[in-house]
Amino acid sequence: MTTDHDEIAAIVRTFFAAFSTDEGVAERMAALRALFLPRAVVIRTCGGEPTVYDVESFIAPREAMLTDGRLTDFREWAGAGHTDLYGDIAHHFCAYGKTGGRGMKSLQLVRTGAGWRISAAAWDDERVPTS
Repeated sequence: MTTDHDEIAAIVRTFFAAFSTDEGVAERMAALRALFLPRAVVIRTCGGEPTVYDVESFIAPREAMLTDGRLTDFREWAGAGHTDLYGDIAHHFCAYGKTGGRGMKSLQLVRTGAGWRISAAAWDDERVPTS
């Protein structure tokens, strides 16, 4: 029997697997889009003023970067993290790595009739010290 934690873990794996230059980008991006509620919010902090995206304004430029040759041999992966769950809401907070860096991501999820979906995501990348 699949548990809520198993379903959320699968969402986290699918989320991070989407960001790779390996073959199948279009399929992974379609799977990524399906993880989100239609009006979900995605926020990038990374040391500056936060940038707020809707689902498509978050995914479309990343899909382009993964397919147009700007990035080669790129991928992201989840690191250590934990999921807190209460009823129909959940929060997954984890470290993540990517080619060339690392950071932390926060995924807020809600249970829908179609299963768990991401309602909000936020991330912050590790700062590279400057001399």
